Amino acid sequence: MPTITNHLPTAELQALDAAHHFHPFTANNALATKGVRVITRADGVYLTDSEGHRILDGMAGLWCVNIGYGRKELSDAAARQMQELPFYNTFFQTTHAPAIALAAKLAELAPGDLNHVFFAGSGSEANDTNIRLVRHYWATKGMPERDVIIARRNGYHGSTVGAGSLGGMAAMHAQGGMPIPGIVHIEEPNWYAKGGDETPEAFGLSCARQLEEKIVELGAGRVAAFIGEPIQGAGGVIVPPSTYWPEIQRICDKYGVLLIADEVICGFGRTGNWFGSETFGIRPHIMTIAKGLSSGYAPIGGSIICDEIAEVVGRTEFNHGYTYSGHPVAAAVALENLRLMEDENILDHVRNVAHPYLAERWAKLAEHPLVGETKLVGLIGSIALTPDKERRGKFASDEGTVGYICREKCFANNLVMRHVGDRMVIAPPLVITPEEIDVMIERATLSLDQTYEAIRSEGLLKAA
Repeated sequence: MPTITNHLPTAELQALDAAHHFHPFTANNALATKGVRVITRADGVYLTDSEGHRILDGMAGLWCVNIGYGRKELSDAAARQMQELPFYNTFFQTTHAPAIALAAKLAELAPGDLNHVFFAGSGSEANDTNIRLVRHYWATKGMPERDVIIARRNGYHGSTVGAGSLGGMAAMHAQGGMPIPGIVHIEEPNWYAKGGDETPEAFGLSCARQLEEKIVELGAGRVAAFIGEPIQGAGGVIVPPSTYWPEIQRICDKYGVLLIADEVICGFGRTGNWFGSETFGIRPHIMTIAKGLSSGYAPIGGSIICDEIAEVVGRTEFNHGYTYSGHPVAAAVALENLRLMEDENILDHVRNVAHPYLAERWAKLAEHPLVGETKLVGLIGSIALTPDKERRGKFASDEGTVGYICREKCFANNLVMRHVGDRMVIAPPLVITPEEIDVMIERATLSLDQTYEAIRSEGLLKAA
């Protein structure tokens, strides 16, 4: 069997990748022509590619490497667990110490009465679990007709058929028969793009009240749950107005609708608290977790469930699960990750060092002629690109054209800053230092300057 050492020449790696590796969320034929960037190692907040370039990872992988790269403690934890118990399942009335300990630790960290954990391999799987959980909950209570889940346009909850249906992304729904029945969507709280002449506070209320309108339209006796990310991550780091989540909470309480907070991106320190629900004052019945739970070092996700749902669903056999639910190696790595975060006071670093420094420097980017808005909560932020700052204008070109140009400039300048449409987004490792923030801002500024010059010369600096 052929092996790849570190490493074949870049061109050979690219050719092998193009021949055999089918990438997610990618036009693979075009990528094969362009050639992938091959990442070979990483340390702290930096990646190194096969050509030796040192790249500042402003996205923490995929919003997940919270503790930073190269932590030997996590690889050691995985090795120890592999030697002791590399795998056993949690079906058939069995368990193992890593799953027990991690469930207990998550119950300790989670707010309110979120005391029970159903493990999955990813956030997508966990949100599929949530669909079945809430529907089985209401059926067990004698209300099987209460099966509709309300979500939001432009929300992201994963890419399986169930989780992709919960998400509200039109491009995903155009492929594969989504959404599945029983899932409906209301508007997202994106004031910058959709608030018009309303104040952010008024828009937040009117947007949240679409939930009540939808519940009344469907009939309260049919609505099982509402799901939302505290901050919409993959939708462009959409930070809701201050009035939004309190009104959503009021409406869910009024109609007895279960509230699911998708914490896959916002959880484990990203917003300066353990969970985004704490940052925004949300009282969820279920929280979806993944990504930062293990800092991406091992695939693991789950649903943290409140006492009431656990008691009701626990009355009968819940015919659901995954081979890797509570995988012992992934659970051991997650436990060690949480230990490091506590022992090293990572949340204090986010709140008192990294966020205040980045907030000052990030806000100044709004002075750039291409930037209409900057947003930052904890260490998750976004920039809205615009040809018309005063009117929050959109570009005349297809959405994402300018954002993609900016992303490519970032990559060329050895910075990973992602684009969502014409918004640029960041979520660096939580351990980032002020000195590394300076590097990130320097490279982001250079990329914005180069983007501005490129779109001006190409005639793209036009408002719709």
